Amino acid sequence: MSEISKLLPSHLSQATPEQKKVFFQALVCLSSIDGHTDDGEIDYITKTARANNITDFSEICDFVDEKEVISSARLINNRPLALELLREMCTLAHVDNVLSDEETLLIGKIGRAMGIEIEKIEQISNWVIEHMIWREQAKLIFEEKL
Repeated sequence: MSEISKLLPSHLSQATPEQKKVFFQALVCLSSIDGHTDDGEIDYITKTARANNITDFSEICDFVDEKEVISSARLINNRPLALELLREMCTLAHVDNVLSDEETLLIGKIGRAMGIEIEKIEQISNWVIEHMIWREQAKLIFEEKL
């Protein structure tokens, strides 16, 4: 679970089992969309799942086709949960310090499938980036590892 995730409440506890499955399948799909799944990405997904009391990874870790994930994202019809998924996806996309075009496109497609406006998706992405910059600045200012 990232520092960003700790800042805001999670709506995942109120999600249906199917919505939870879609939530994590979207993260798994995003982690592999650029052709390479980084260990940090796997670690991030695992920690996020555990923080949300999900211990059976077999259902979420199976390969899921991008089109299937986008289509399934429509099941997340709860706006706060949809915004949370986008926040987690934006954070995950930056774990390996490389935001690919494929990742950006998938985040946009999933966001649109959940009924989220492009402007809101951009806002979330910018907020995640600003938070990451803020944390890096804190490391320099306070001469610490955070």
